[in-house]
Amino acid sequence: MKILGVNLKDLIPEKAKQEIDLKALKGYTVALDGYNMLYQFLAAIRQPDGTPLIDSKGNITSHISGLFYRTINLIEEGVKPIYVFDGKPPEMKKKEIEDRINRRQQYAEKYQKAKQEGKIEEAKKYAQASTSLSNKMVEDAKQLLTYMGIPWVQAPADGEAQAAYMAKKGDVYATGSQDYDSLLFGSPKLLRNLAITGKRKLPNKEEYIEIKPELINLNDMLKALEITREQLIVIGILLGTDFNPDGFKGYGPKTALKYVKEHRDPIKALSSLKVNDEDIDIMKIYEYFLNPPSNPNYKIEWRDPNEEKIIDMLVREHDFNDDRVKKALERLKKSFKESVKSKQARLDNWF
Repeated sequence: MKILGVNLKDLIPEKAKQEIDLKALKGYTVALDGYNMLYQFLAAIRQPDGTPLIDSKGNITSHISGLFYRTINLIEEGVKPIYVFDGKPPEMKKKEIEDRINRRQQYAEKYQKAKQEGKIEEAKKYAQASTSLSNKMVEDAKQLLTYMGIPWVQAPADGEAQAAYMAKKGDVYATGSQDYDSLLFGSPKLLRNLAITGKRKLPNKEEYIEIKPELINLNDMLKALEITREQLIVIGILLGTDFNPDGFKGYGPKTALKYVKEHRDPIKALSSLKVNDEDIDIMKIYEYFLNPPSNPNYKIEWRDPNEEKIIDMLVREHDFNDDRVKKALERLKKSFKESVKSKQARLDNWF
């Protein structure tokens, strides 16, 4: 699935990131980007031809299947997950949202065509790219988390901004997302690959690779690049964010880094840029990343799982396999209290 948001992948120094084992996160609380996780489940959990999992009523269930089993896997490893969900997107994001809808529609049409022509691998690729998350899917996810006893937080706007806010306050160890926006929002640490950890098949190949969580340390990154977080935001704007998807022509990671170092002052660096689209206010984008809306009144509370409610929702309402769900619930109950109550260890040895 395409990485949305700013793409800082080629800018992050090796010394600022580390591949770790999931078990190394035992005892740590992580704020997971709910929408990002659900999109990954929707894209990955599909039948061979790309069709998502569907119940007898025609409801898509890939997202809650991934949410249920992956969350249990995390808790079994001692991770204490908190899901954070997007609120109302800022007006600046309107154009990007419209573009995404159009792209997904185009991919949906390509999916149907490839499926009719019997091009299975191609159909699956287009199906994943056309993934769409409805309000009903999000509400189902929140309901399932409530039944599982897992806390979730409603962000006023961007979920990653809220997760970063919680990480900066020290209420969570890191944010969890595939996107790099968390770093622009100031999250001290970003954990990637939590939704896809394990063996994964390479596209169009009969070959599998082992995917592990990747931990990125913001301070180490800034120190290695010899820049400030404010300058990192300018780099993000140059490369392209959800608020200015096209970025600025001629700027890749290296040229963007060089530009902010030459100009030093972030405001002067932005003022020197020529904006061709009058609808894009780069100063407003800069301020949004620097001081995004956040909810300071969130509560983090784990409760015992409601077994009957979970079975009723997954088995009776959505046709999940009764035996498999009950076995998963036994795993959840067995590891839940131990995971939630465990003290946080340190990950200093990974850096």
